Amino acid sequence: MGNAEPVLSHSARRLTELKRRRKLWLQIHLWLGLLAGSVLLIAGLTGSIITFWQELDAVLNPALHQVSAAAEGVASYRPLDEIIAAADSAMPTDAKRGYIYYPRHAEQAFWLFYELPAGGEARQHTWNAFVDPYTARVTGIRLWEHADDLLAGSLIGFVFKLHYALLLDWDDGSWIVGTVAILSAISVLTGLILWWPLTGRWRSALTIKPRASVERFNHDLHKTLGFYSGLILFGVMLSGVYFNFGEPFRWLVDCFSPTKPLEQFHSVARPGPKPLSADRALMLADQATPAGQWYWLKLPDAADGTFIFTKHVDFGGVFRGRWQIVLDQSDGKILHVATPLSGGAGNVFLQWQWPLHSGQFLRLPGRVLVLASGLVCAALFVTGLIRWLQKRRAAKQVRIRKPN
Repeated sequence: MGNAEPVLSHSARRLTELKRRRKLWLQIHLWLGLLAGSVLLIAGLTGSIITFWQELDAVLNPALHQVSAAAEGVASYRPLDEIIAAADSAMPTDAKRGYIYYPRHAEQAFWLFYELPAGGEARQHTWNAFVDPYTARVTGIRLWEHADDLLAGSLIGFVFKLHYALLLDWDDGSWIVGTVAILSAISVLTGLILWWPLTGRWRSALTIKPRASVERFNHDLHKTLGFYSGLILFGVMLSGVYFNFGEPFRWLVDCFSPTKPLEQFHSVARPGPKPLSADRALMLADQATPAGQWYWLKLPDAADGTFIFTKHVDFGGVFRGRWQIVLDQSDGKILHVATPLSGGAGNVFLQWQWPLHSGQFLRLPGRVLVLASGLVCAALFVTGLIRWLQKRRAAKQVRIRKPN
């Protein structure tokens, strides 16, 4: 019995010290939430929409996207060069072709993006052309994003700009969203520190108390939502930092493991035969990559430009990653293949960022998880704000009751 008291005293002191530190973490978590919360609310809700952006745009614009499938499927597609030529002919001569989205299923059109000068330095309108793969007929064109009028373009284009740049110029908006992603990732970590049950009451930490007061229910909801969504939220926010601060992020990764951006590869100009056709390049890329679904294609737009193709590949029974392949436009030589399974730790790490951010890493269940995480961001902000207001109101009442 005589030795019990020092052990208890030490435990009590340890618990007191942990509670004191928790107050500091609580203040950090609070201010991070207040600073980043409103932007996170917008980014979360718009991110939930963007998770299924292609499907939603197809529902909103069926005349552009939907085509009649042929019985032979992909085998009866018109040549890719013919499809691209049809889209190019529907656009003004000064339009610069960008990404080409491959049909996701048999009744889907090719979806091409173009940049058109809008007057002034670096100001561009973004347009789309849609082409039936079975007939090479243009099913329609539309304005995706206007350089000046936010309401003139497509609804999904508007949601994209709100998500990535808060409807501001790209440089300003992406800087803000990227900073909020950093703060939010830290907030998730501090939230997990606050969630950890110091007294070992794990059941209380993992559940919502039944028949609780409104205040306690709000507290438990905030706590449990943060814990169960913490891992996916951190992954989405970390990848969001990458997409908004691409070069600094890559530089940091390069400090640990060198990476190879696709843009660093160039074709070698050779006299003689014409550059490869898009069909030939796609065939070579298909032979050099595992079976999967083509996602987007980018064709050379300069003498030293390259073919860059992206394919979604399922592996391991549940996972989906993206294989990206770069080909020389002169002879079809493979210059680089980026995969989520090989090529150096830095390259593999970066190759996982898009599947994590979009939810593609777990196919449909992963996309549903990312959609839900966007809604959780909104719920965490609202419940956290309510909790803060509740505490302020309680503190104010204590001051009022305190005698002078």
